[in-house]
Amino acid sequence: MSIFSKIKSAIFGEHGPLGSGHFGTPKAAPASAPAPAPQTTAAQPAPTPAAPTPQAAPAAPAQAVDVEAVLSGIASKRGSDLNWRTSIVDLMKLLDLDSSLDNRKELATELGYTGAKDGSAEMNMWLIKAVMRELEKNGGTVPANLKD
Repeated sequence: MSIFSKIKSAIFGEHGPLGSGHFGTPKAAPASAPAPAPQTTAAQPAPTPAAPTPQAAPAAPAQAVDVEAVLSGIASKRGSDLNWRTSIVDLMKLLDLDSSLDNRKELATELGYTGAKDGSAEMNMWLIKAVMRELEKNGGTVPANLKD
């Protein structure tokens, strides 16, 4: 699993914005199973399909996850004073992810960072903003000050 996928899963839950969410994210309602077809016996011919089965109505759009609220909630529950809003290292620590330079280099590669992957302040500041932008692209609501 990619580093960004781990970050996304920790915030959105295992299955996206409506997944089995950690920290109060909504959980999707289970789909109802179609009724089983009547059983036929060897003496009866198989039923001929009459008309195509109508498709189920499209599901309502997924509700966006408030990324800042989720992360603030995690920090509050843990009594954490990590500066996850501006530090990729602190964000990863808050989510119990390995914040080593190797993992940050891998994340930088995943997200398209073109500068030196040396753990510099420049790289780390770019990473936190890029992660927030990607979370928004993947169904999160992120305030502008966390992306710019």
